[in-house]
Amino acid sequence: MKKQFALSGKTARNDFATYAMVVVLFVVVEVLMHTGLLNSQMQGLLVPICVYCTMAVSLNLVVGILGELSLGHAGFMCVGAFVSAFFSKCTVESMNTFPRFLIAILLGAVIAGVFGFLIGIPALRLNGDYLAIVTLAFGEIVKNIVNALYIGQDANGFHVSLNNAANMGLDTETGKIIINGPQGITGTPYDSNFEVGFIILLIALIIVLNLVNSRDGRAIMSIRDNHIAARSVGVNITKYKLTAFVISAAIAGAAGALYAHNLATLQATSARFGYNMSIMFLVFVVLGGIGSMRGSIIAAIILTLLPEILRFMSNYRMLIYSIVLIVIMLISWSPKSRAWMEKHKLNRFLLHKKSREKEGE
Repeated sequence: MKKQFALSGKTARNDFATYAMVVVLFVVVEVLMHTGLLNSQMQGLLVPICVYCTMAVSLNLVVGILGELSLGHAGFMCVGAFVSAFFSKCTVESMNTFPRFLIAILLGAVIAGVFGFLIGIPALRLNGDYLAIVTLAFGEIVKNIVNALYIGQDANGFHVSLNNAANMGLDTETGKIIINGPQGITGTPYDSNFEVGFIILLIALIIVLNLVNSRDGRAIMSIRDNHIAARSVGVNITKYKLTAFVISAAIAGAAGALYAHNLATLQATSARFGYNMSIMFLVFVVLGGIGSMRGSIIAAIILTLLPEILRFMSNYRMLIYSIVLIVIMLISWSPKSRAWMEKHKLNRFLLHKKSREKEGE
């Protein structure tokens, strides 16, 4: 019983440290902005950093906690981005900014969660490389469908075409094109800011960490550790896998909504919602430590800022970025560094145990 309380206390302290880190970073950035010490280039990166941190937390739920490999997370982000941008573009003249943006974020999260449910039912019957291939295919399918989609609105309602804008039957005088195929959505309200991004990231952390520490979270981790043993003690494998996958997809959809409202033109390009973007999110998770939400956030911040910090190196910028990434991976995953970290954790645990024993005396 004492061991159980010690572990729960340690988990609570780790979660508190994660929340505290995010809040301190928010306060520091706010101070730097209000004192004019943060240049416009860095201010422009604040919303993308919040988006990437939220995506890293979301993907870590699937990869680190559930133990499944997903390579299509950018697809859920794409769904949330275009659904929310579509809603905002249609209601920009009829709703106030705050309720419109709030509904857009919730709508992006819900629809992305629905897609996660529909994809998860067949996909989560697979494991390992097979699941990775299915999720990768989903991400590419979503991107290609959006690029072929034309939606317009006039007095007669909405018009949809998968060919070109001319075949929609749209009234050219009173109608307007909302989604214009590969050109995407233009004129989405610029509602995103750093404060909203911080709130979304904090909510994502609260949802994920509370799930991990709950009874459902322990069931999900038991599936990760040994799904045969988990099934033998009555854990519903499909239910818990689907729960983690849907929550992860919904958080990715909310991050996509934040991302969409930070762009003048939203396009489903490979650079924004393609395979490479999903791999980048996976790098955040692996580099920060699989299962570590705090590590994923730190990795997302560092790897987003690093290319901008190295911009003065011109053509050698991405080369240096790649070398730094490889070095960090080698150091963080080498047996010696991992043994050192485990020893450091053990020493901290023993010191805490001694202090608790002294307090008991």
